[in-house]
Amino acid sequence: PGDAPPNNSLVTMPRTPVVGGNWKCNNDKAGVTALVASLNAMDCTGCEVIVAPVMLHIPETVANIKSDIAVAAQNCNFKGNGAYTGECSADQIVDIGCKWVILGHSERRQYFKEDNEILRTKLEYALSKGLKVMYCIGESLDERNANKTIEVLKSQIEPVKDLMKPESVVIAYEPIWAIGTGVTATPQQAQDTHKELRAYISEACGAATAEAIRIQYGGSANAKNAPELSACPDIDGFLVGGASLKPEFGDIIKAIAAAKK
Repeated sequence: PGDAPPNNSLVTMPRTPVVGGNWKCNNDKAGVTALVASLNAMDCTGCEVIVAPVMLHIPETVANIKSDIAVAAQNCNFKGNGAYTGECSADQIVDIGCKWVILGHSERRQYFKEDNEILRTKLEYALSKGLKVMYCIGESLDERNANKTIEVLKSQIEPVKDLMKPESVVIAYEPIWAIGTGVTATPQQAQDTHKELRAYISEACGAATAEAIRIQYGGSANAKNAPELSACPDIDGFLVGGASLKPEFGDIIKAIAAAKK
């Protein structure tokens, strides 16, 4: 065998692109059947693909989706089974066949008042049960206009920096002002933010973690803007909302897979 690389060198491995489809609170039973059939016809070559149905629709999705698409829950409890009305534990989510969970989505932070403290508890707990996590962070329009974007993102990553394990956590950067509004960050805005975020992770978690961890873009990604966003070196995939319910989800997967070959 050849000489081992010196300790100060960073051996870079390409990051496998990852696309998540967050179905949010959408679909009925018939809609899930049709959507799963559509997904099963999509080419997922060269990309890790995950879909997150409503909790009620997870069993049907798990039972019928093809093996190269993983299934995620959109949320989980902060503790195990017990007297937590309305919640699902990570144990139950694993038991039903999910490999992933979404945590920290802006809608959870905004409407259900989830803060950094509870999200740290949830993240630690989900990881301890073997779930992989798409961990969402993002700034509001007021915060962006006040030039506080990276400050806000740092404040959201800082409490969980020791849990940023590239093999089990994907960061989803969602500019809140671009979610469901049809407004998208320009590719340059998105790349600049992803690059700054990766630089911060390098400081906080080490260069190897920063190089390996995948950062998704989550602000109204669609078939039209995916190729240009995919070409950005620090964008490793997408967390897709509305477009994940449509056939164009397949085009988004193809765009990132082609760009990262």
